Amino acid sequence: LTEAESKQLLESYRIPTVSPRVATTEEQAVALAEELGYPAVLKLNSRTITHKTDVGGVQLNLINARMVRRAYRAIERSVRRRVGAEHFLGVTVQPMIRHDGYEVIIGSSLDPQFGPVLLFGAGGRLVELFKDRALALPPLNTTLARRMMEGTQIFRALKGAHGCRPVDLGALERLLVRFSGLVVEQPRIREIDINPLLAAPDRLIALDARVILHGAEVDADQLPRTAILPYPTQYVTSWEAWDGLTITIRPIRPEDEPLLVRFHEKLSEDSVYLRFFQTLKLSRRIAHERLTRICFIDYNREMALVADYKDAQTGEHEIIAMGRLSRLYGIDEAEFSLEVRDAFQRRGLGTEILRRLVDVGRAEGIHCISAVILPQNGGMLRICEKLGFRTYYEETERLMHARLVLVDSER
Repeated sequence: LTEAESKQLLESYRIPTVSPRVATTEEQAVALAEELGYPAVLKLNSRTITHKTDVGGVQLNLINARMVRRAYRAIERSVRRRVGAEHFLGVTVQPMIRHDGYEVIIGSSLDPQFGPVLLFGAGGRLVELFKDRALALPPLNTTLARRMMEGTQIFRALKGAHGCRPVDLGALERLLVRFSGLVVEQPRIREIDINPLLAAPDRLIALDARVILHGAEVDADQLPRTAILPYPTQYVTSWEAWDGLTITIRPIRPEDEPLLVRFHEKLSEDSVYLRFFQTLKLSRRIAHERLTRICFIDYNREMALVADYKDAQTGEHEIIAMGRLSRLYGIDEAEFSLEVRDAFQRRGLGTEILRRLVDVGRAEGIHCISAVILPQNGGMLRICEKLGFRTYYEETERLMHARLVLVDSER
């Protein structure tokens, strides 16, 4: 894509850019520079040349019409001499942006094993010299975006250093999330980068962009896929209890960790014992390492559904129940677990979440799901029997087992 087309793509994902205007003659370039205002920037417009500076295709800080004309001729002459006239389609004209921040690079390229891989780091002309970069697999959320940024040296500067104002890191996280969404949703893209992205205290703006597509000969089913399954929005639904309680049942997200802390804080000792078969201290249940493993899951291997309740008075969200389905290694079977906050029990919520987990199991091709349950956990046993599980007592273990064969998943 040309620079103008690449920036239009970024704008469609709410990534701010310096919108370029295309000129194919000197006079058009002057007219556009007069319209946009000085100082102006001229860049090569080409479908084949992606690194414009390598062929003398960038002219900065042009302050009058005479300089614009000279810049236009210089770019055309340089491109013709270095790579050939067929690569020159005119120039783009854009206003010169005040560099009051840091230059970073955001990009994506293909790895033979993992498919699209995201890149973040120090950008600008010295990107290859410093090689300050971090990699991640899409899709990103704000937590993963922050961890990606933290893996670079420039992150310390972005937080504010030597008396400089910090960049809005929250806004940069959200921009990275949108960029990763672009990469996931547009598999025709082979390579894409924003270099530089100007990260200033009061704005984020893409100064240049490059997009290379797969050739037309590559069929849709041959396009590389992301290594990590995107957030499974197909499992996000609303549900209403018999007493009017309305909640959203959805897959867990990495940013749910604070909500899970509050969830565990409100579980009774009895509920904890029935779930873990022992009295497990709160400090162990809410340990960061444990909750990270629960929140950061590979949706290809397991699923965790949470009941997300929004308090009408405070507007705050709470997790009031959670069910997990984990594949057993090497076989098409999975184990489930379920816990509901005491204040929200006996409303059918546990039954509904387990029903959704059964549906997920069928959709993902799992042959059967099972669980081990304490004999005194009558509520859990009744839910299982209601949904068609076979329950039986294992004498040697002194535990109940529940098992459901998902015949629809058999091949």
